[in-house]
Amino acid sequence: MPEMTIGSDTRLPFMKMHGLGNDFVVVDARDQTWDITPAMAEGIAHRQMGIGFDQLTVITKGDEDAHLTFYNADGSTSAACGNATRCIARHLLDESGKTHLRLTTDRGLLLAEDAGNGLTSVNMGQPQLDWQDIPLAEDVDTLELPIEGAPTATGMGNPHCTFFVDNAEVIPLAEFGARYEHHPLYPERTNVQVAHVVAPDHLRMRVWERGVGITLASGSSSCATAVAAARRGLTGRKVQIDLDGGTLWIDWREDGVWMTGPTMHVADGHFTRQFLESLSK
Repeated sequence: MPEMTIGSDTRLPFMKMHGLGNDFVVVDARDQTWDITPAMAEGIAHRQMGIGFDQLTVITKGDEDAHLTFYNADGSTSAACGNATRCIARHLLDESGKTHLRLTTDRGLLLAEDAGNGLTSVNMGQPQLDWQDIPLAEDVDTLELPIEGAPTATGMGNPHCTFFVDNAEVIPLAEFGARYEHHPLYPERTNVQVAHVVAPDHLRMRVWERGVGITLASGSSSCATAVAAARRGLTGRKVQIDLDGGTLWIDWREDGVWMTGPTMHVADGHFTRQFLESLSK
């Protein structure tokens, strides 16, 4: 991606949003050209010297209602981000007056809709269950990986590793997540979840996101955990998932994994020319 040319009047508008505390900086580039580089994303993500985010999302025009591109806090990219997709879908639904949207990402086409009562639903597509699609480094049983704790591997446009434990609350997630994010079985690193069953339709889950660290919530992780729990016979295909930041509802249907929950548009602002220039040095 080419470097952004910074002119004397350059001001980069952005929105700050979150889904259950999983927070995002969103740049709307539908009517202007902004080339976000990995270095810029990493600088904006800094909690003290930038704005801070778990993911940065760029909205551009596409063949459907909009196209979304996701960056992690370390500047790497991700094909999917469920909570960011819900937040932006809510913004676009309110902006357009529509009740349904068709959004594209590197994951593919995602459908979004107004679920009523301030909630927004997104179809995150079918889960990837074959080892080469997740992807894993070798042909292994994705239901129970040959890793201590026998976690389940799932792809949701990004890779996931889900551990089912007796009590997710007591797992030292900072050490645990960092250890398994870089496991040799995951050539592209992985998101790590620890979860326990509350009831046949209810899970408690905590999340370590690759390239980010501990997050209060993760939409794609919630979808992956719901799929893993259903595959293992721990729950049905429709579950409530309680995260550190709040609750999501996941429904693995014939047409894909639907995720429903609240969103928050926190503020609008702009990055100054001085700040943008500091990121290009």
